[in-house]
Amino acid sequence: MFKKVLIANRGEIACRVIRTCRNLGIKTVSVYSEADKNALHAGMADESHFIGPPKVNESYLNIDAILQAAKDSGVDAIHPGYGLLSENGDFARKCEAEGITFIGPTPEVMEKMGSKIEARLEMEKAGVPVVPGVSSPIENVDEAAETAKRIGYPVMLKASAGGGGIGMQRAETEEELRKIYEGNQKRAISFFGNGAMYLEKVVENPRHIEIQVFADKHGNCVHLGERDCSVQRRNQKVVEESPSPFVSDSLRKEMGETAVKAAKALGYQNAGTIEFLVDEEKNFYFLEMNTRLQVEHPVTEEVTGTDLVEWQLAVAAGQPLPLTQQEISLSGHAIEVRIYAEDPKTFFPSPGTITVFEMPSGKAVRHECGVSEGSVVTPFYDPMLAKLIVTGTNRDEAMEQLQKALENYRIEGIKTNISMLLEVVKHPSFIKGEATTAFIQDVLRAPSV
Repeated sequence: MFKKVLIANRGEIACRVIRTCRNLGIKTVSVYSEADKNALHAGMADESHFIGPPKVNESYLNIDAILQAAKDSGVDAIHPGYGLLSENGDFARKCEAEGITFIGPTPEVMEKMGSKIEARLEMEKAGVPVVPGVSSPIENVDEAAETAKRIGYPVMLKASAGGGGIGMQRAETEEELRKIYEGNQKRAISFFGNGAMYLEKVVENPRHIEIQVFADKHGNCVHLGERDCSVQRRNQKVVEESPSPFVSDSLRKEMGETAVKAAKALGYQNAGTIEFLVDEEKNFYFLEMNTRLQVEHPVTEEVTGTDLVEWQLAVAAGQPLPLTQQEISLSGHAIEVRIYAEDPKTFFPSPGTITVFEMPSGKAVRHECGVSEGSVVTPFYDPMLAKLIVTGTNRDEAMEQLQKALENYRIEGIKTNISMLLEVVKHPSFIKGEATTAFIQDVLRAPSV
């Protein structure tokens, strides 16, 4: 096992990785920007290194600064967390060139799955169902219009390099498609440096169901059940749960086996997630693969009794998977909500100093947190403050715990989305397990800003 690990991230995920390393007796190194010099993660590790100004491209995306910190501190591995450099093949290659293990899949697989078009092609080759559409770049708006006419409206115009809902827009008509094409392409170039676009048929009122997969360097690959991530705003997840109230045992088995088949076809290693859209008839289609640990991984940990960060470290160090597929089972129910520093009506970020931060406690309550009382929420980074995870012997019990916990949060000095989360979890559609990806927009009438 590794002796010393640098966490190339910030906030709650950096704190999360540090905790598991500490439990395993592994020394940790954190990195921080000027804006994060007093951040929780910066003071939690055994060592902490300054890597640059507040702007993310000058600090947390500064590969040279992070690698210098890794060399100065003598680490033997880097954990990238999620977001930032976690799916950057160039970063992974540079780690390996310095003799430092990158805790994640190979750069080649990350790059294949980072291109949505290439990912579609790989899944088609592996026999995994994909959303009806095209698996080659659209050259111009006229080709987009011809393609949309062939597959039928409504369509989703997507950036091949996109993620987090960026570079993705729905079009109901040719006129609408022509109107959004150029702007969507420009946005993709601005965010990802890649303007390649493609089209998919819209799957109406789908569930967003993802399968957690894990593979080692010895050819073993397993899945750890599903997570239902259907409650989203602007294509970003807000509530996640496991198991899904929509997925039957037979569908879980089929989707799990399909996800493992996809991972094996890629020669995958470490933690990954195969994301599917599932229609009302329970047909499922490949959406994308995230080649890293997911924000919502704690719900899987709660129902499987595992520590996925510990698994990541073990697999990266060359050890075999701790469990076989037959040894993995789901027990109970877990739900996670993401608590953001944002206006619950507009979803605009709410930076400022947290003057009061009181979290509910209890046997069935878990927090993954990157702030404390006195923390400053800056405008430079994602405004997620914490994740609340609750468990129960069944879904009803977990939902009861969730409502109670949300009602007992006390955060002052900034605005948060807690009131919106309570509105979600108390809504009859959510309680009945009927929420689709359109739930917040169409049922709660949230503004599309």
